[in-house]
Amino acid sequence: MRYGLTPFGRGYDLFNILDDIDKEFFGGAMPANACRTDIKDCGDKYVMESELPGFEKEDIKLDINGSYLVISAEHKAESGNEDKAEDGSVKYIRRERTYGSYKRSFDISDVDADAISAEYKNGILSIELPKKKPEAPTAKRLEIK
Repeated sequence: MRYGLTPFGRGYDLFNILDDIDKEFFGGAMPANACRTDIKDCGDKYVMESELPGFEKEDIKLDINGSYLVISAEHKAESGNEDKAEDGSVKYIRRERTYGSYKRSFDISDVDADAISAEYKNGILSIELPKKKPEAPTAKRLEIK
């Protein structure tokens, strides 16, 4: 039997059952929508803004693998003033905050990878991705044999 600390009962509709299966199967992995990302085309560059609330800057990693930018982030379990049982274990009545990791890749084949810059502020990761300069076609004359 399950107990909740809500003033209303939790009905077992299909959505809640699927949510429970998801949590048990993926072992508390962060949901797919944990990092909503907007990408703007600003002419000479792209600007990505990803929501990463609750992360510390040190928990976020940006890597370039080939022609992909990989954003990964990991929540770590908090320690602090927690209510402890007599045996020293933590007593949670309910725990809904997620701890886990997340990774997402973006194709940056038309981006100048050496000029990418990023900033993390107020839970938003902003990444500027300057576009590659178009190469002027070279002209040359071929010799006829």
